[in-house]
Amino acid sequence: MASEEELFASVDALLNEEPHLPPPAERARLREAAGITQARLATALKTTTQSVKNWENGRSEPKSPRLDAYQRLLNGWAAKYPAPGVTPTAPVAATASAASTEPAASAVETAHAPQAPAVPAAGPARLAARPAAAARRPASRKAAQPAADPRSPHGPLAVLDGDGSAYATGGIVLDCPATTVVELVEWTLRESGLGAPRLHRNGKDSDPLVVLTATAAVKLGLPERLEGHEQRRSLRLPEDHPVVKQVVKAKWRLTQRGFGPWARIYRKVQGRERQCVQLAILSWDALDERSWPGVAEMEPADIARVLGIYAQRVITPRGSTAVSGLELMTALRPPTRATQDPATGNWVPGHNPGSLGTEPMDPAPPEATPEHPVVVDSGWNGGFLNEEAYQWVRDVSLLSDEECTLPYAVGLDLNTAFLAAAARLVVGLSAPDHFVGPVFNPKIPGSWLVDLSHVEVDPRLPSPFTPDGTRPTGPAWYQTHTVAYAQELGYNVAPLEAYLRRETGAYLDPWHDRLKNAYVDTLADLGVTRDLDDRAFLAAMERHKDVDPAMAAVLAAIKATVKGGIGKLRERPQGKRYQEGERWPALQRPTWRPDIRAAVISKARVNMHRKLRNMATMTGLYPLAVLSDCVVYPSPGASPLAFLPYAASGKPQPGGFRLGPTPGLAKLEGVQSMLWAVDLMEQGYNPARHIKGGDAVLDEGE
Repeated sequence: MASEEELFASVDALLNEEPHLPPPAERARLREAAGITQARLATALKTTTQSVKNWENGRSEPKSPRLDAYQRLLNGWAAKYPAPGVTPTAPVAATASAASTEPAASAVETAHAPQAPAVPAAGPARLAARPAAAARRPASRKAAQPAADPRSPHGPLAVLDGDGSAYATGGIVLDCPATTVVELVEWTLRESGLGAPRLHRNGKDSDPLVVLTATAAVKLGLPERLEGHEQRRSLRLPEDHPVVKQVVKAKWRLTQRGFGPWARIYRKVQGRERQCVQLAILSWDALDERSWPGVAEMEPADIARVLGIYAQRVITPRGSTAVSGLELMTALRPPTRATQDPATGNWVPGHNPGSLGTEPMDPAPPEATPEHPVVVDSGWNGGFLNEEAYQWVRDVSLLSDEECTLPYAVGLDLNTAFLAAAARLVVGLSAPDHFVGPVFNPKIPGSWLVDLSHVEVDPRLPSPFTPDGTRPTGPAWYQTHTVAYAQELGYNVAPLEAYLRRETGAYLDPWHDRLKNAYVDTLADLGVTRDLDDRAFLAAMERHKDVDPAMAAVLAAIKATVKGGIGKLRERPQGKRYQEGERWPALQRPTWRPDIRAAVISKARVNMHRKLRNMATMTGLYPLAVLSDCVVYPSPGASPLAFLPYAASGKPQPGGFRLGPTPGLAKLEGVQSMLWAVDLMEQGYNPARHIKGGDAVLDEGE
């Protein structure tokens, strides 16, 4: 007979066991009876919506301490809403009815889908009979809706998991039977209902995007990781890899980029129908952590939500955010439009006014890079444009005693400063023409050889004409906005030479408008709205990344799209095989336009200097350092409210830095000890770089 000690030990073991949850179906029943969405439950338990879905369909179980909290919640609901046998409440009856047959469940989900046209998908691409529609987050219901299009009822993209579940936008889950890449491409084009309509009437529809998780990639015969000495984003499958052979054997093609993290598989257009599918492999680092923070580690449904919102507000991703930024320019300004041939009466592709056309255009020698064939072949040695963002720190000897006694150094970062500079920016659309001794005209975009060394600027401010803030020492090449600013300061300018463009236009305007709306709308979803006063704005910005990690990732991707897209306008040669003087692939694009990149950066730098000058006039304050779009000021307090200029009415003074969520307005970037900042300056470091964390500036290499 067991002793008392043994019995108590057995009982204690039972008490220490993890609580047993009710069956998955009962968990869902109790939640629905309580009228709680999966998204709201996920928020309460500090987890993801996909995790709650997994618990309710039996794919996974919660772990302590979340398990204990979930058990307590279910017990409370069970007391309020008894198991079947008692007359069910209205929500339970609806759930029971919807779950009775698979067709009924599909009908319920289709009714919740964001598209109006009810176009059923053929064969296996039916909507899975899962509670996916209930799992949608309230914030994404508006944000992630694709445009109503009967040709793509399931949105622009899907994230494919190893079990064949393809998570589309809006909470839709499709069954994908593909076991090879070729089968996946054919399923995507014929049965998935994925895709997105064109962004411009003269443009092209977006190709469907399928994102592969690591398990899905392995299932399709791909390696889980790409290994090699080069950067992973540059790696490709070898041409003799079995998957590449399968693709070629099935008469599909790969682009010149090959089968890498972003693979585009296509056939030639037949009639008006494009046959192209974009693949992104998560485990091959398709989603760079810098541009998509935390997204690659999310559950498939949450990845689909993030990418779906980005696709709806910006563009269906087609590569890195830099590539997507460049593709967005072309999508909004298509190079061709339908024109009628007067000789035959047929409609043929013709040049679309305001676009960059279909053919690449060589820059003027001073606008090119030293390795460009225009420079190498001509032996050009006349200098180059140096229109780059600020990297400047004030000399310590120019700090006053009063400044050194202030306790704080406060960093202000301009919201998407380069996007703001692209607004209403007139750029050249035609080839450059060379002029000798021209009269300066601030309305003509181009490059001017002019001596600005005579322009006097307060030494406590950086020079507006050089990236390092030093005073020019003689003639140099400048973009139109830089020369116009010297004229604005009251100085005479007499260009020696110029390369100017006769045809001009605001090429980036639609690009600016779309990205600005995406940025402002996403900030609003994170609680940072335009109606906030400055104090409330700073508080909202301090916590916005914690409100919704998925939306914070979308915001980061939008910002990376701006900088990467502008940087991509002057992409440098990449790869070990490149030899100086050769033409590299980027030069074959009409969007390889270093002059447009220079115009954006010139305008942004001039805008920054104008604000610095106005701040000095209004407040007597001078910056400690400037890095790109971040400026650091000495401050009596730990908030920019302590030194920003305000009128007696409490409104911000125009002309200086102002706080707000709109591109071009400022936000708090960081606060440090003033003594710490001065110590950095004495060692030759830029305080802005340390406060800002070494932010990359207009990366050209993505």
